[in-house]
Amino acid sequence: MEQRRPPEYILEVFADPTSVKDIIKGILHTIFFHRFFPSIRPRTWDLLDLTLPVVDDVELETLIDQRTAALIHQIDTTSNLHSNSVRGQMAVQFFEKRRRKAWFSKAEDEVCWEQWTLDVTLATPKTESERAKVRRAMEMMLQKTAMKIVTIVNRNTDHIPPITTSESNPFPYQIVINPRDEGWRMGIF
Repeated sequence: MEQRRPPEYILEVFADPTSVKDIIKGILHTIFFHRFFPSIRPRTWDLLDLTLPVVDDVELETLIDQRTAALIHQIDTTSNLHSNSVRGQMAVQFFEKRRRKAWFSKAEDEVCWEQWTLDVTLATPKTESERAKVRRAMEMMLQKTAMKIVTIVNRNTDHIPPITTSESNPFPYQIVINPRDEGWRMGIF
């Protein structure tokens, strides 16, 4: 049986070095707020004149911090001092557990049902007027991205698998840095 490719939603992220960590974390929290199924206590976070949702979960927050730091480190190590922008990529993948019957055992496969890809561009403004332009561009990008996430999660629901387990988190997830470069699976959380 051939598997269908899961829907992939691409989000363009634009930030300067002082804001990139917060912007990536804000976007990741917005995605997880809509796709993290355990009971949560919602919080909010004000970022660039926009209020974003935050998932109050220590394990998820730790993973987001680790993967964001890894992406920023990767961007920093590949940056070219002569260039005004540097790019990196991060993906959030959600999986469902499917039972697979084998001859003498029952195994589970984890099948991706949705992927969010963040294409991150890091801008390094040199002058004060460039900094002001980059700040306005970041504010517009963050608002546009948050609205895009909300529109997608409200419109596209047919591909979400049914919850068939009583586990607190029925759908495992992972956050991968440069998903095209690395192996498809880097540990599921």
